[in-house]
Amino acid sequence: MKSLKVRPYCALRTASSWSALAVVLGLASPALAQTAGPATATETPAEVAAASVEEDIIVTGSRVARDGFQAPTPLMVLTQEEIQTSSPSNNIADFVNQMPALAGSTRPANSRLNLSSGQAGINALNLRNLGEIRTLVLLDGRRSVGSTITGLVDVNTIPQSLVQSIEVVTGGASAAYGSDAVAGVVNFVLDKKYEGLKVNADSGVTERGDGFNYSASVAGGLAFGSDKRGHILLSGEIAHRDGIFQVDRAWNATGYVRIQNPAYNATTNSSVPQFLIRRQVGAANSTPGGLITGSAGGVANRLRGTYFGVGGAVQQYQYGALTFPAPSGAAAPTLTQGGDWQVNDSGRRIGLDPEDDRYGFFGRLSYEVGANTELFAEASYNRQKIFFNAGPNLATGVSLSATGCGTAATAAAAPTTCNAFLYNALGPAALTGITSVTIASTAADLPFRGVANKREVQRYTLGAKGSFELFGKDALWDLYGQYGRADLREGLQDIMNIGRMANATAAVFAPAGNTGGYATGSIQCAINVDASAANDDRACVPLNRLGIGVANPAAIAYVLGNPYRDETVEQYNAAVNLALTPFATWAGDVSVAVGAEYRKEQIRGFVPDEFQPLATLDANGRPTTTNRWSVGNYLPTNGSYNVKEAYVEVVVPLGLGIEFNGAARATDYSTAGYVTTWKAGATWQPIKDVRFRVTRSRDIRAPNLNELFAAGSANSDSVRNPAFTNDGLNGPATFGYSANVTGNLALKAEKSDTWNAGVVVAPSFIPGFNLSVDYFRINLKDAISTFSAQDIIDLCFRGQQQFCDAYTTDPSRSIPGQPYLLFRSQPFNAASQLVRGVDIDASYRLPLDAIFDKAPGTVTLRGVATRYIDNLFNSGVPGAVVVNSVGANGGQASTPKWIYRFSATYDTPTFSVTGVGRGVSAGKYVANGIECQTNCPVSTTLFPTYEENRVKGLFYADLNITAKVEMGGRDAQLFVNVTNLFDADPLLVPETGLAANSTYSDLLGRQFRVGVRVALR
Repeated sequence: MKSLKVRPYCALRTASSWSALAVVLGLASPALAQTAGPATATETPAEVAAASVEEDIIVTGSRVARDGFQAPTPLMVLTQEEIQTSSPSNNIADFVNQMPALAGSTRPANSRLNLSSGQAGINALNLRNLGEIRTLVLLDGRRSVGSTITGLVDVNTIPQSLVQSIEVVTGGASAAYGSDAVAGVVNFVLDKKYEGLKVNADSGVTERGDGFNYSASVAGGLAFGSDKRGHILLSGEIAHRDGIFQVDRAWNATGYVRIQNPAYNATTNSSVPQFLIRRQVGAANSTPGGLITGSAGGVANRLRGTYFGVGGAVQQYQYGALTFPAPSGAAAPTLTQGGDWQVNDSGRRIGLDPEDDRYGFFGRLSYEVGANTELFAEASYNRQKIFFNAGPNLATGVSLSATGCGTAATAAAAPTTCNAFLYNALGPAALTGITSVTIASTAADLPFRGVANKREVQRYTLGAKGSFELFGKDALWDLYGQYGRADLREGLQDIMNIGRMANATAAVFAPAGNTGGYATGSIQCAINVDASAANDDRACVPLNRLGIGVANPAAIAYVLGNPYRDETVEQYNAAVNLALTPFATWAGDVSVAVGAEYRKEQIRGFVPDEFQPLATLDANGRPTTTNRWSVGNYLPTNGSYNVKEAYVEVVVPLGLGIEFNGAARATDYSTAGYVTTWKAGATWQPIKDVRFRVTRSRDIRAPNLNELFAAGSANSDSVRNPAFTNDGLNGPATFGYSANVTGNLALKAEKSDTWNAGVVVAPSFIPGFNLSVDYFRINLKDAISTFSAQDIIDLCFRGQQQFCDAYTTDPSRSIPGQPYLLFRSQPFNAASQLVRGVDIDASYRLPLDAIFDKAPGTVTLRGVATRYIDNLFNSGVPGAVVVNSVGANGGQASTPKWIYRFSATYDTPTFSVTGVGRGVSAGKYVANGIECQTNCPVSTTLFPTYEENRVKGLFYADLNITAKVEMGGRDAQLFVNVTNLFDADPLLVPETGLAANSTYSDLLGRQFRVGVRVALR
């Protein structure tokens, strides 16, 4: 009996010359793509493609199964060959993120400071810079459980050794696939019928000898049973990265920083630019061993600039020629050019690359139980551990009491008011008349703040697919049920406990007769030797914060802790799909696809009591919380929702080379309510060489578990004081803060309207050449947005009272002239965003024997680029100014005007060489900055003025050389990959800390990777 070959759902067969050419090239532009073997001397590319279409191929972006159908939605296909010859690392996400359609993706390099979100270390894809949550990631056309509470799918969970191709739909696809496909879909297609055994192994390191990494994988497939009806597929992989925990690169040690122009004054001299960009500028508001930024009593600020070095050595900070504000001003200088600008090294004591350990397993079993039915089951398990240096335990505004320190008889005169370490460091003479000092420190004695996340992601699927005859044509069907589970440990390491730090910092000389029994004159925690026994903590150990190498290890252990949150995210999913051809018109068959889906998502969280924020009552008796930790004040999140969906899609040929494609999906969320999505598109192929396509769609993104049910995730940082930024007078320049973000059950689904229009050209007079140009426009409305702490305080400064109501001060952490702020926020449907641009994809495949007789090999050229035109975000607040972020290279939210990637491959039977050039265009530092040198307009927080508001673009070159050899009688490939061949610097931005745009840059420099691939068939 002949074994049935069941066509997968959404599959097609085609022999059209246009589609065939696309198959040969494996290009992004056509709606079809498949890798074909190299052409022989007598075969044209079309003939090779016609032979290759015997195999079924999957198309993403449409549910219709029909011979020769090409969906109007643009589709980019990345083949296995491209991945192998061009991937810059042992992670497939690094290759995908080189595609210009992806912008602003979350990667380990730019998620290093996501301390409380649980996202540090993941690889999540971001189409069009609309946010990762608006890109739907699929595995063989099916959803996967998220690796974070926000539903982001970590590409690390994909069985990379089995990926046959990656399909990127660069347009809205909610009518076909449901929520989240606002910016598009990325579908990882596995080689489900692979037979044989393949082993891959590689290892890499940077030119500087750090960042060592390795990976290995084994994958095998076997057909079994009568007529080989059964098939089993197994794979396993392991990967490791050492991590780089210091930014010891030269580009981060030049002091390339934005500084406020000392000549600028909003009242008397506003015609000069407010901001300058200079070199050899460093932070002047803290030092590794502590810096006195202010003192009270006697002559105010008399001790400002005193800092403490190794062993507590007292030194005087040397401010350079340019500081802001001046050292004699009311506010402490925050930046200095020259002088001791390099003393503060916190920007170098931060991680550059995480330590990453992961492994995964995947298995698939299928069996054809009848002439037209196949049953299948899949299971996968992935585990990942991430450890990262998120920077020093820096602290500003630390107040040390000096009351009574101005006498030698401190122990007797002021036993519980004079800070003992301050007294010992400076002596009574220096402290005469001083009542308190304020210090700021990057805490060289304390270990760095670590991110220690763990993730275990499982996925199990049971399904069936097949065909039957209906209306005289084959009808294809499939159904499946799936369960996914992610067990997440969002952990931090060596985080300051606010209360314990305050206790240990308040160190005094124990008075005679103290109730604790401590030796008279010994240094103890004030709470243990004061008059009250109610506040005693016998575990408290005094911490000396004045110097390097002076802290008691027992005190360090007392003030630091490892807060964490455990979460379990579960996804239940079931779907049924049917594709049929019910009738035909004069122009051809009408194809229809229908289906239904049910999905449930839920989260269960747990946080130990000792790590949760402290529950208190505010001045009005209302329950509130006080942060226990400097970061990582986790609360458990619990909740669930379900969604029921049904869809229909049709393809109607209209004649004259025109086909209409339409779809509609009805969706009912238990939380967000009912919504309809749809698409209408058409293709027109007036001649064989040219095809036009256009699509209009309504797409949605429903609120995720975090947006709905977050119990209150807190983070701590600092914000710029907009009053000080505006006039340079109303200090301080920054405020420390903690923010608490909660969910909102009243959220509705986001909606977007998308246009795609383009042309695909494959001129028959230039065999092997293909070009596509597509315009896209995505208009997102009712967008779910949570304002950052900086947004809130800026909007309050501009007179928006509702934002002034969103924060208060924390008296326990405030000091005179330096309030500590508490922000409260929740997401809501208020924002909108418009993204426009043009995608260009061109390639050329040339067999050399077509030009040179008997010349071996083929040359393949490919270039992809995106010209972003608009990325306009509107917060939805009345009076808010919309700024176009396109052309700004200053941060993750920025979008370069041009993102491009070009590759050239020379392939022969014995070796191949691939060169890649990639990068982004130059642009502004900040999108809303106004560049001027004289006669400047008034500088505001919305439109600040800059002497120079330009930063460079970047260009990287990569090289891959692969030798095709026999190894033990088996086919093998030995390869060498060099990333950033010319060791180009990252895209530098003028900021303290990490002076590079970590979203689009290669931060590690030149990297080498060697490996082997062995195939046993």
